[in-house]
Amino acid sequence: MCYGKCARCIGHSLVWLAILCIVANILLYFPNGETKYASENHLSRFVWFFSGIVGGGLLMFLPAFVFIGLEEDDCCGCCGHENCGKRCAMFSSVLAALIGIAGSGYCVIVAALGLAEGPQCLDSFGHWNYTFANTDGQYLLDTSTWSQCAEPKHVVEWNVSLFSILLALGGIEFILCLVQVINGVMGGICGYCCFRQQVRTCVKMAQPDLGVVNDYNTPLFSS
Repeated sequence: MCYGKCARCIGHSLVWLAILCIVANILLYFPNGETKYASENHLSRFVWFFSGIVGGGLLMFLPAFVFIGLEEDDCCGCCGHENCGKRCAMFSSVLAALIGIAGSGYCVIVAALGLAEGPQCLDSFGHWNYTFANTDGQYLLDTSTWSQCAEPKHVVEWNVSLFSILLALGGIEFILCLVQVINGVMGGICGYCCFRQQVRTCVKMAQPDLGVVNDYNTPLFSS
């Protein structure tokens, strides 16, 4: 296989996942499409950790674009040597993947904490608090208790849905970056491209036009 193509596929996937994370995090600031709860600071504390915007979003663009840039039209590397530059590039992509793992891991952890604590809402006694903070997340399994939050309306469903989306997207990002760590190490060890035809093309492009090359094993210089 060509490890660069695999990296490029992962990179494109991370771009879309990062965009979805940013959108999901932004929606958390506007329960039912209203802005007053954000201005009055009546949102879950974990919304302000920017896990989807920074961790699963902006930070994820760095490894994504690095992975996309690994795939080129040819596999000739530097100075005509097909493995020289490409192997270094694959090894360097591992560092970018580790950054992605850190960002997606942050997104997953914050989303999980947000789900466990529940939203800040106006309870039946007229107080703003974290109604489900002491339930250890058990409220997620008992939807009949969600009506304890009087305002914002349907805020529990809103938070559960969006934090669950962030948890899932962050988990997928984490797995993809982990796959790229393995892919980058294998690509650095085995070489960027492993197709015989691609190696032939690299050899032809690297050699001066002093003879006719008819086959991979044919001498490069005509007598």
